[in-house]
This record gives sequence, C-alpha cells and structure tokens, in this order.
Amino acid sequence: MKVSIVGGGIGGLCTAIALQQIGVDVKVYESAPELKPVGAGVGLAANAIQGLQRLGVADAVVARGKQLEALVIFDENGNVISNMDTRPLSSKYGINNFVIHRADLHEVLQQRLQPGTLVLGKRAASIKQQEKQVEIKFEDGTQAAADLLIAADGINSAIRQQLLPHSQPRYAGYTCWRGVVENPGVEINQMISAETWAPQGRVGIAPLQGNGIYWYACINAPQNSDKMRQMTPAALAAHFSDLPAAVPAIIGATPPTQLIWNDIADLKPLKQFAYGRVLLLGDAAHATSPNMGQGACQAIEDAVVLGQCLQQAASIKAALAKYEQRRLARTAKVIRLSRLLGAVSQWQHPMLRGSRNAAFRLMPAFVTQSQMEWLYQVDF
Repeated sequence: MKVSIVGGGIGGLCTAIALQQIGVDVKVYESAPELKPVGAGVGLAANAIQGLQRLGVADAVVARGKQLEALVIFDENGNVISNMDTRPLSSKYGINNFVIHRADLHEVLQQRLQPGTLVLGKRAASIKQQEKQVEIKFEDGTQAAADLLIAADGINSAIRQQLLPHSQPRYAGYTCWRGVVENPGVEINQMISAETWAPQGRVGIAPLQGNGIYWYACINAPQNSDKMRQMTPAALAAHFSDLPAAVPAIIGATPPTQLIWNDIADLKPLKQFAYGRVLLLGDAAHATSPNMGQGACQAIEDAVVLGQCLQQAASIKAALAKYEQRRLARTAKVIRLSRLLGAVSQWQHPMLRGSRNAAFRLMPAFVTQSQMEWLYQVDF
C-alpha cells in the first residue's frame, strides 16, 4: 500500500511513524520550504504519552520535556481556585501533565522517520479521486498519487475545504498569544502548570526543561482585530500589570520576534472523517480549542488508531470505517467540552466569575479526577 500524508505537523509525522511500523510505503508532504524550530510549548497528557509509547518514541520525547505534578488555577489576586494533583492519574495511566517545546517534539518525530519520507515545499492545491487511487496536485505544479491520502494539513485544511466547503473554523470569542522565554528572574513553582483567570483575560504559565517558561495569554476580542494583532509583549505585560508580578514580568521578557498570535477557533464536529480514499486527521478533522490541552494528544491518538485499523482490516474501506467508529464520538466530545471550558474561563461579568470560582473551590478533588479519567482510557 502507498500512502501520501499532506502536512508535516504532529499528526502527520506520528501517522507516518505508525504506518511505517506496519510496512506501509509513506510520503509526507509539508508546505514549509525548510524545517525551523518554530512554535511554543505543548502539553501532553497521559493518553498522548501512551500513544507515543506505541510509536516507540516516548522515551526520546520524555527526555526533552518536563513532567509536572499539578494543574493549578488562580484568581487575579493569586488565590487558588482549583488545585488538581495530577500524580494519582500519572501513577494509574502513565506520565501525565507533561510539557515540551513543540520544536523538540517535532525533532524527535522527524528523526524517527525513514530517510526520504518527508518532502518539503509541497503545498496541496487540489485532489482528484479515481477508482483505485487518489491524485494530489501541488501549488508548484507537481503531482503525486497514492492508494490512500491522509489530510493532516491543519484547521485550515485545503483538502477539507475541497471536500466540505461549509466546514469552516468557528471563532471561539477570544484571541491568544504564546511564547517561550528564559526565566527573567522571577520565582515560579517549577512543578505546576498554572493558569490565572482574571477579568482582563486568562494567562497560563508552565516551566520547561532547563530555565525556560512557556506562557500563553487569552483576551476576549472581536475576530481578526487589528488592535490585537499589533500587541507587543510590552503592551500585553501592561494589560496584565494588575496580576501577580511574575505574570507581567514573564510576558514582558519575551522577544517581540518570538511572540506568536492567533485567534482561537475550532471545528464543529464532523459526521465523517473518511471520503473514499481520503481521510481527514488531526486538526483537519477535529480541531479543538486548546482549553483541555488535547489538540496534539488527539492527533497522536489518531495516528496510533489508524495504524491499528489498517493493519487489522482486509481493505482500506473497512479500515477507515473502523477508524471512524473509534474516533468520531471521542473527538467530538473533546471539541464540545473544550469549547465550554474556554467560554467559562473567559467570563468577565463579576457575578458569573464569582459563582464560577466558588463552584470550582467547592468541587471535591475526586470529582475533578474522575472527570478527567475518561480521557486517559484510550481504546488502544
């Protein structure tokens, strides 16, 4: 079997590894003309690490990142809203609450591919399905053909837009900045992933291996706002200046060239992922808002499950049907819950925020733990 994968992100690379494990001939076509260490941090929960173990790369990934012990939410005054100890889940389901620089994760995955798998500078323009193969046309005028095409080209997937013109990203109502910075000399808890829910927005901070810090900040705003687009680290630090001192200090220390900005969007859950010999995978299929930290995790799950389905089924059609059976409902649940959590955490009205914070403080730890467990019980 010959498989073409469009998109060399986490989902595309993991899928290539999974398929090469079962002897499939794979090519990954990536639109970027060169590989650069881009991106900020990425969180991986136990379900993702379980998937990486099945791909044979977990040890190499874990060596480059940092496992944390708790997810802690603070209010604007630095008081705890929720403190979820993630160690019990880690002991039950494996390494959990793990953070790594996205570029380090990409590097580990690329090194695992067979030589010649990744082809750069190839942006898909269109596809054409025939009875026994699917053809891809690239913007540079070249073509490729395969028995199966996997579209792992992100939330703005050109292939999904050709198949499903009405499936467009949905704006979540808030915009986001991300960055990685050397600790500017502030004191932070090195073992927790922290998020502050404030009237002026939401800020997350997680320590990386060494002296690095990954941070993100979300502000309610109109979609595609020029004002938000022009925000600098200094302006963002000023916006959050009323929060505990470490927050504006970390944001303000970020080099302007390292600041990543984008509106937060997701996809309304799709009713199918497979269209003949084309399969949508990762963000192209089920882009979710980042509030549960499950975007990369679900793409890793996709890769492992697809490899299993192709190995076990008698035909591509049967494999893709089984894949949809295992992935549609689970990914749709992640999209819905993540969108809800994002909306609640971005509330600005004082009464809503007060009642939300009180409810989170009263919630017993075992309830929070049990609400998360379904995520880690993957049908691998």
